[in-house]
Amino acid sequence: MELILILQLIISIGLINVWFFRFNKATEYRGGDAKNMREEFQAYGLPAWSMYLVGGAKVFIAVMLIVSIWFKELLVYNLLALAVLMIAAVLMHIKVKDPIKKSYPALSILFMIALILYFTMA
Repeated sequence: MELILILQLIISIGLINVWFFRFNKATEYRGGDAKNMREEFQAYGLPAWSMYLVGGAKVFIAVMLIVSIWFKELLVYNLLALAVLMIAAVLMHIKVKDPIKKSYPALSILFMIALILYFTMA
């Protein structure tokens, strides 16, 4: 289905954009008062190594979502792993008492994951 493909690409490109092109840039969605990814993880009280672990996982999942276009049996596993990371992102925003707006990127990815799963399982 075309919608699933489009959503996979939106998620993949979005994750790659955040971790490669917006890594050192301020956005309105950064946790706390962070101006870049490193400061954001510090705002959450997480160790520096966790930023690399999370970033590596998200980039890997982004690539695997693209691979899943041809190997559909991988799709659900990638989506579930990404859902766990997005839920953790929302919880981090809650931990630092961010306004809900800062959780919009993670929540929108969770919504897209739900749509893909719904149409894949239907």
